[in-house]
Amino acid sequence: MLDFSVTFVITIFNIVLLAFILRAALFKPVSRFMAERAKRVRDSIDAANADRERAQELLDLYREKLKAAEIEAEGIMKAAREKARAQADGIVANGKIAAEALIADARRQIDSERQKALARFGVEAVAMVMAASSRLTRREFCGEDDRRYAGMLLDELSASPAAGAYPRQGKA
Repeated sequence: MLDFSVTFVITIFNIVLLAFILRAALFKPVSRFMAERAKRVRDSIDAANADRERAQELLDLYREKLKAAEIEAEGIMKAAREKARAQADGIVANGKIAAEALIADARRQIDSERQKALARFGVEAVAMVMAASSRLTRREFCGEDDRRYAGMLLDELSASPAAGAYPRQGKA
C-alpha cells in the first residue's frame, strides 16, 4: 500500500501554502492588472467610438453647411447674372437711344446743309439764268422783277417730272 510519511504531508502542506502565498502575492495583482488593462482598452475603444460618432456628426453638419453654402452661392450667382443682364440690357438700350439721337441729329444737320446748298444753288441758278437770258436777249436783267421771274422759272422746272429726285425747296 501507500506509505504516507511525514515528508509527504509536509510537502503537500508546503505546496498548498505556496499556492495560497503565490495566489495572494502574484495571481491577484496580475489579475487586477489584467482587469484594469482590459477596462482601459474598453474605455479607449468606447472613447474612440464616441469620437468617431462625434466626427461623423461634425462631418454631417459640415456637409449640410457646405450644401447650404453652395445653394446660397448659386442664388447669389443667379442674382448677379440677372443684375448683370439687366445692366447690360440697360446699357444697350441707352446706347440705342443715344445712337438714334445721333442719327436724328445727323439727319437734321444733313437736311439743314441740303437746304442751305439748295438755297445757294437757287441763288446761283437765278443769277445764271439771268446772265444767260441777258446774253440771249442782249438786254440787261438786273431788277427785282427779273429775279422773281427767273426764280419762278426755276421752280417750274424743278417741279416737272424730268427735273429729278430733289425738287427745289425754297425761293431765293
